[in-house]
Amino acid sequence: MKRNLFLAATVVISLLTLTACNKKTEDQPANNQPQKFETQPVEQATGKAADFVLKSAKGGQDIKLADYKGKVVIIDFWATWCGPCRRGVPDLVSLQEKYGNDVAIIGISVDTDTKADVPGFISEYKINYPIAYADQAVVASYGGVEAIPTSFIIDREGNIVDKHVGLVDKSVYEEAIAKLK
Repeated sequence: MKRNLFLAATVVISLLTLTACNKKTEDQPANNQPQKFETQPVEQATGKAADFVLKSAKGGQDIKLADYKGKVVIIDFWATWCGPCRRGVPDLVSLQEKYGNDVAIIGISVDTDTKADVPGFISEYKINYPIAYADQAVVASYGGVEAIPTSFIIDREGNIVDKHVGLVDKSVYEEAIAKLK
């Protein structure tokens, strides 16, 4: 019995390790440390989504959450050096193509030392949704981001209805979108 419990715990810990990056990830370059944001844990993934105005990684106008009022929004905190983030981007691109005007995906890069890599990453992965650079305020407003990717699903009224830490299967997003349409 103890052996089975130990085995189950080992599998769960391994899955978490494989699906999310944190400050000690091996996917991160040796000389790059993510910005140390002061964070507080989210006790629940509900409530109004905090509005933000962030600098666009593509240049041009700032990205404002308020501009997407009336749409289902997926906010994805990520970084260029995060392996699970890289694996999840094609799914987000596909979702944006599929749902077009009904759904908005906003990527928020937590890259600091690798911030210069973001524009090339956007081109390489053919990202078709807005990408913004995180700041201390947005990370704190969303309860802290301890691991990436971390995503929030926001309904048409601006309420956070779900939070995911780690790589999320595309079908999970599709189910949430279907419920919120």
